[in-house]
Amino acid sequence: MRHASPRDTVPDNTAPPAEVIAIRPGRPLEGTVIVDGSKNAALPLLSAAAVVGAPVRVTNIPDSTDVHTMLGLLVGAGFDVVHIPGEAGSMVITPSRRHRIEAELLTAASTIRASYYLAPALLGRFGRARLPWPGGCRIGDRGMEQHFRVYEAFGDRCSTHRYGYEIQRSRAEQGTVSVALPFRSRGATIVAILRAVVSRQELRLSTPNLSPETLGVVGALESIGWVKAVERDLLVLTPPTETATVHDLTWTVPGDKVEAGTLACAVAATRGTARIEGVRAGDLAPALEHLRRTGVVVTEHVNGIEIDARHIARDELPIHASASLSPSGLDADFEPSLLAFALGIPGHHAFADTINPGRHANLIPQLRCMGAEIEEVSPTQCRFAGPQRLTGAGVETTDIRTGAALLIAGLTAQGITTLGGLEQLRRGHADLPGKLRALGADICEVTP
Repeated sequence: MRHASPRDTVPDNTAPPAEVIAIRPGRPLEGTVIVDGSKNAALPLLSAAAVVGAPVRVTNIPDSTDVHTMLGLLVGAGFDVVHIPGEAGSMVITPSRRHRIEAELLTAASTIRASYYLAPALLGRFGRARLPWPGGCRIGDRGMEQHFRVYEAFGDRCSTHRYGYEIQRSRAEQGTVSVALPFRSRGATIVAILRAVVSRQELRLSTPNLSPETLGVVGALESIGWVKAVERDLLVLTPPTETATVHDLTWTVPGDKVEAGTLACAVAATRGTARIEGVRAGDLAPALEHLRRTGVVVTEHVNGIEIDARHIARDELPIHASASLSPSGLDADFEPSLLAFALGIPGHHAFADTINPGRHANLIPQLRCMGAEIEEVSPTQCRFAGPQRLTGAGVETTDIRTGAALLIAGLTAQGITTLGGLEQLRRGHADLPGKLRALGADICEVTP
């Protein structure tokens, strides 16, 4: 096995790929494609591996830049990240004897939202976590209030400054910790879980986020003896009664549900048929239900889904999609791709995303550049009638999900669409345009 260095885990920018691609409409998408591991699931799982105090082999790690950044942060925080030869996307995370946090890597933490998952690991190793405010996509404020509520419930001391925040670990840790979240924050839920692991305390969390990403971390902890009790409004985690050393621990990052949902919308928008493998169909059930309502035939398999949109009905089939944090609700990351798909469907459609209040402000102006007529009811709600005829234009990837939606729109627009800002798209996907090309999409690189 080869030890990673910060240079290994941060992408090499000496020969960057093209930052602009051209998209032309063509034949319906068809074929088979395999999704990568989920960025949203990998980031908390890597952080969980850093708090268990034993070597953890993590497999199916996606090759996206946000994940590279997190791996670099772990190295800088005193953890060994070891690449497994011959196993792409597999690494072993284990504590090392290095105790110095490299300042340049903590500066890099400001580039991703999930840097807050690193705080529990820092508390476990150093008793203190000092981090910049979360960054990432510009889709609204990155509030940390619920995170601070979690740490204060554990007795930690939180302070803030202009550029970030600091947490001092409590010296009196014992008994059960109860936390009540005002809403189902995924970040705060996972932070509460990781903080409980650091101090080996029982956690009773009210109004938890029960997304697949959260339950993936809970399932990983079960493999080392933690006991869970999950209800809709209460999550209880109890530490193992024994302190035996854990050996041969392997966790696998699940397939990317959002990438699968994006590909499904692209296939449906072009009236194609394709098989999307490497994902659990149940993880994207709310998105698939919206596709089914428009006449798309969705067949679920053990390790994937099949999309057949060749015979979508021509009747009015309105789509009303609202992002939700409820256990059975629509993940906000599905909403932009569904919106792009709905532009080509007959009916009066309505979309809302109050979770990421800046996302519509990113996406809708770009779609209007392509001729879309969309009424903004509020900064987080919009409505429009379909089908609409889009025209190719020069548009920009301002955040990960906006880029995915613009790819879908470009596949159905008349003429050529040029999409820039691909560094944002690569934060969440190693090569989403390449997967669409594998299904027959006419996408090529353009020299800026």
